[in-house]
Amino acid sequence: MTLLQTITCAKEAADAGDLSSSPTIPITLNANDILPTLKPDVESLTSLPVVRLSGWSISTSDSKIIESTTKFSKSLNKKLKKPQSLDRAEFLKLLNGFLQAIGENLGLRLNPEVSSLHSFDFARTAIGKVGDFIGREVAGLIVDVCVVLELWELVESLIVRGLVGHLYTTNLVEKLVEQNQARLLCLCAKHITDLRPSELLLLLRFCLSPSDKAYRSFLEVRKEWERQALLAIEKATNKSMSKKAVILAREASVLLMVAHDGFSAAELCLHYVFGRSDIDNLVFSSAISMLGGREILSLIRYLGKWLKKYESFPEAVPCPQAKSMLSLSACEDIPSFDSVLRALGLILDGNFSYLVLNSEFHDEMSDLQKVVSDLVSEADASSPVNVIVKHLKSQYRKNGNHQAEFV
Repeated sequence: MTLLQTITCAKEAADAGDLSSSPTIPITLNANDILPTLKPDVESLTSLPVVRLSGWSISTSDSKIIESTTKFSKSLNKKLKKPQSLDRAEFLKLLNGFLQAIGENLGLRLNPEVSSLHSFDFARTAIGKVGDFIGREVAGLIVDVCVVLELWELVESLIVRGLVGHLYTTNLVEKLVEQNQARLLCLCAKHITDLRPSELLLLLRFCLSPSDKAYRSFLEVRKEWERQALLAIEKATNKSMSKKAVILAREASVLLMVAHDGFSAAELCLHYVFGRSDIDNLVFSSAISMLGGREILSLIRYLGKWLKKYESFPEAVPCPQAKSMLSLSACEDIPSFDSVLRALGLILDGNFSYLVLNSEFHDEMSDLQKVVSDLVSEADASSPVNVIVKHLKSQYRKNGNHQAEFV
């Protein structure tokens, strides 16, 4: 079997959720242990333009991690065949023992107490420290078990850590929708980089056609946005902070106020979808094309709210440093003006025939046309000012230390 055939077979097995065909489970190898052992081949120094390296070998610690990972994955696969027999205490003991073994092989001291093997908090802490060495295949198995046992906090830890993708989890988005886990679905929209059109469609429908059972879950998302907004106001009025931090907090306060006020709890979840700039247009268009007519109109109304917000509050600008400086992570989840226009354009292109024949859409478009026209007029009016500012800046650079006079 060639290398290409081996890779193809492994991918097909992974897509089918079968990990048993692989003799060992891949992990992230520790390059610090491998690279120092590599040495240039003396014979290749003069005969080849590229120097060959010899001495490649997997370190002892990585070998132990592979061994424990393979053993752990086999145990989880066996348990997932009979999900009704899964037990929380038994699973936590198995998971924590696995995480502790990884930590020991890496030389990290997690928590040597025996009682920690049954601790839920230990699992979350350990995932934060050694999560990069778990591997996505095993992380997918852990997520599947956590969903069955409804260990939502562990699912959150794995999603935020970037260990969850559609390739190794079994219909995670669909299961979270069934369980009305709005907060976790928001994290999926934010952190999972390989969302499929079918998964994006489920996310959009969950927010655009919310069920009564999901109401409480949506309220949890609203409370988080309220908490972030209040934190921004608190920091903006904190006199002990630096001037730069206070200015940034004020900008973040305006931005979070704009993102919170006037949006329903379900629409706040849509922020996480449209706050991303890396969703492929083809994936998004494919998901939009499968929405129903009412859902399309609801989505247009949502995007229309954003256009009106940006018209009413031109001071609402992106605050990319708010997360690192002020712990205001919600600022990075707010749709930009460009992303709103891009999404609106894709919706109009993909549903033009239906929208033209819909009278409700005509009313929506009349309002949006006025908003867009006003924004275009403001942009045209500010263009000469922008040219003047650029000219003054260039003059300032040319004059060196001599300041340009501003009249």
